[in-house]
Amino acid sequence: MPAVEGSLNAVGKRFAIAVARFNAFITERLLLSACDGLVRSGAKKEDIAVVRVPGAFELPLAAQTLAETGKYDAIICIGCLLRGDTAHYDVIVNEVARGIGQSAQETGVPHAFGVLTCDTLEQAIDRAGLKMGNKGFEAALAAVEMANLKKAVSSQLSAVGKTGRRSRSTGHENRKGESFSRKPKFRR
Repeated sequence: MPAVEGSLNAVGKRFAIAVARFNAFITERLLLSACDGLVRSGAKKEDIAVVRVPGAFELPLAAQTLAETGKYDAIICIGCLLRGDTAHYDVIVNEVARGIGQSAQETGVPHAFGVLTCDTLEQAIDRAGLKMGNKGFEAALAAVEMANLKKAVSSQLSAVGKTGRRSRSTGHENRKGESFSRKPKFRR
């Protein structure tokens, strides 16, 4: 059975990268590699916007704000969290992951998760290009692929809708196939 996949072609696409300044020694390496991945995939440098935020906790709001502009085909979030001696790390990791995922779901714009969550600085260095590739580069490729996948799926849905075989549904139809809203209407 044929599968729909996104290509790694960034030609004509616009990307925003939200990058945390905290742990800049790592995040700057991730950022450079993310930009490299986008350019190697065909994106123009002028089609890549970089927004800096104080730390990883601020990434979800920045990502959502960027996505809501409608200017970008995908958002790449870059940060680095290192485990400490307190529960602070776990709280931040959970909120950052939840917030970035929620932003993608609410806006419909693909978000790539380029946030390192490491126990040690050595692990972060390895994932920022030393031994284990570069997660910024990988996040950029994921963003390109998802932007193209979204376009491919959307074009398939619109093509199917035009043939009359299947139309977009609200998920709520009566027996005759007529759509209706489940939201209650309140009268004053």
